[in-house]
Amino acid sequence: MPPAHKRDYYEILGVNRGAGEDELKKAYRRLAIQFHPDRNPGNKESEEHFKELNEAYQVLSDPERRAQYDRFGHAAFQGPQGPGGFGGFDFSQGFEEVFSDIFGDFFGTGRGRSRSRTRRGDDLRYDLEIEFEEAARGIEKVVKFQRLTQCEACNGTRARGGSSGARQCPNCRGSGQVRTQQGFFSISTTCGQCRGEGMIISDPCPKCQGQGRIRKHESLAVKIPPGVDNGSRLKLRAEGEAGYGGGPQGDLYVVIHVKEHPMFVRQDNDVIIEAPISFPQAAVGTEIDVPTLEGKVKLKIPPATQSGKILRLKGKGIVDLHGYGRGDQLIKIIVETPRSLTPRQHELLEEFAKLDGKAVNHPLSKGFVDKLKEMFG
Repeated sequence: MPPAHKRDYYEILGVNRGAGEDELKKAYRRLAIQFHPDRNPGNKESEEHFKELNEAYQVLSDPERRAQYDRFGHAAFQGPQGPGGFGGFDFSQGFEEVFSDIFGDFFGTGRGRSRSRTRRGDDLRYDLEIEFEEAARGIEKVVKFQRLTQCEACNGTRARGGSSGARQCPNCRGSGQVRTQQGFFSISTTCGQCRGEGMIISDPCPKCQGQGRIRKHESLAVKIPPGVDNGSRLKLRAEGEAGYGGGPQGDLYVVIHVKEHPMFVRQDNDVIIEAPISFPQAAVGTEIDVPTLEGKVKLKIPPATQSGKILRLKGKGIVDLHGYGRGDQLIKIIVETPRSLTPRQHELLEEFAKLDGKAVNHPLSKGFVDKLKEMFG
C-alpha cells in the first residue's frame, strides 16, 4: 500500500491516464512555472507541490517507469532499488527536458559544450549594374571589393609564426562559458577572458593582432550568363570572407541590376519595342527597319495595319537563363498622325475623306456611332 501522503501522479499533473507525451509536457510546464520556488519565495506548500510535480513527471515521462506505475502504483518504486520518494529522483532531468527548449542556458540546462573554435566566414554581397544588351547576351565583368582573408603570416592560427601557442583558458577551463549561481538557477555567460573561445593565444600574430584574418582589396572576374534579369543572384562559392580559426570560407553573392534601355523593354524572355509609322504606310503597307539585340532587320508592315497591332519576330528575344529556349521580339505598331500639314496635303486629305465614306473601311468608327445611337437615340 502506498503511504497516505502520496497522491496519484496523474492527479498531480491534472491529466488522465491516457495522456500522451505532449500533453504531459504541457501540463508539467504550466504547473512548474506556477509553483516554482523562485516565484513563491518562502512558501513551503508551493515548494512541496513543485517537488511532487517533478517526481510525477519523471515517472510518467519515462515509458518503462510509467508502465510499472500503471501496474503497481507507488509500490513499484518502494524499497532499496527504487527512488524512495523525491530524494531518489534527479530533479534537474525533468526540469531540463521541458524548459531547455524555451529558456536554454538561463536555467543552467546547457551541457557546458565548448564554443567551436572554428567558424565559417561571412557571405558577401556585391551589387553589379550592367547594360540591357549585356544582360541579354552575357558578359564577363571584373568586380572590386574588400574581404577578410586568412592571415598569411600565421596561416589563420592567430599565433605568431603560425605556431600552436594556444592554451586552455584558466577562467572557464576551455568551455568558453562561465556559470554563476543565482538562487535556484544557474546562469551561463560568455567567458570574458577568452571571449568564449575556450583558448587563449599567449603570443598573438603581430600582423593580424591575433585575429587570424586581415582585410584586403580583391579583384574578381565574374561571368554573367545570358538571360540574367533585375535581381538575379549569382553565387560564387568560397569567394566570401575567410573563416575564423581555419573555418571554411563564405560565399560571394553578385546581385544584378539591369539598366533601362531607351527602346527595348523586357517581358519575361520577350523583348518589346514600339515602332511609329505614318497613316499612308499603315494603309497601303510598307517595309521598315527595326532594331533587335543582334542588329537592324527589315520588318514588313502589311496593308491596313491598325495602330496597336503587335508583330512578332520569332527567336529574336532573350535566351532563357535556365536553358529553355529563347523569347521573341514583339513590335507594337503606332500609327502617327502628322502634327502639321501643307496646304496641298490638307487638300488631298479632305478629298480622301469625301471618297472614304464606306463603313466597311471603318468598322470601329461604325460600331462607335451605332452604340452612341443606342444610348441617346
